[in-house]
Amino acid sequence: MLRGMSTVRYQAADFEAAKKWYVEVLGVEPYFERPGYAEFRIGDHQHELGLLDAAYATMLRAPANPPTGSTAPQPSTGVAADGRGGDSGVGSGAVIYWHVDDVTAAYDRLLTLGATPHEPPRQFGEGFIGAAVVDPFGNVLGVMYNQHYLDMLPAAGAE
Repeated sequence: MLRGMSTVRYQAADFEAAKKWYVEVLGVEPYFERPGYAEFRIGDHQHELGLLDAAYATMLRAPANPPTGSTAPQPSTGVAADGRGGDSGVGSGAVIYWHVDDVTAAYDRLLTLGATPHEPPRQFGEGFIGAAVVDPFGNVLGVMYNQHYLDMLPAAGAE
């Protein structure tokens, strides 16, 4: 069923600011853009990171063709009271950890660029060190040194 990570999507109430911030963090421009959406390909396997304007989040949760006169509950706006994306407040939801070679350096750089601490760097086990921040738009961004990731690169034809 699940064969591997395809695309990670974050949302932000200030889409243009989020796009600018991620261009700075990633060091690349989006490879694909539409109004309210930008997508980056990053890393050894060119994983996709998408950014969605939070104003569009409601449309994604709404029925494609709602019945006329429907009294079904309507989805929320997807924007927390503080203007950040997400229904459950800042830092809620899954944490996607991206492999980095130096967790502390990556964590410090993200904080310098305006992220806030979520999980300070810590060792999860031998060969696994992780940390997470909340980006300026309310999304949790994890970074991890993951020995398994490195061990799998030769098998995938990458180095």
